[in-house]
Amino acid sequence: MDDFEMCPRFEKAVDMLSKRWVALIVFVLMKGPRRFGEIESCLSNLSGKVLSDRLKEMENEGIIQRTVYPEMPVRIEYSLTSKGNALAPILGEISNWSTDWIKIGATK
Repeated sequence: MDDFEMCPRFEKAVDMLSKRWVALIVFVLMKGPRRFGEIESCLSNLSGKVLSDRLKEMENEGIIQRTVYPEMPVRIEYSLTSKGNALAPILGEISNWSTDWIKIGATK
């Protein structure tokens, strides 16, 4: 194992996606554009401050885009970019794996 070297790109991807709430936010946005409050209501125990921080980080990484509609009142929607949509098969496989292997509730 002395010749093993972690790929920096893989390491950065795992760091980014393992940050609390990031994968779940992407999962919510896979259904289509959502407003801040809609995302927040889909993810219980997620504070508005943390959601705001994660959305900014994900926008900076090019995973989501923030669209401002100049209406009264102003409407802001968040949606996945092509980079964010490319995560759909990965999260789909995690969903399949969790269905097969993760038990919720009483364990024996």
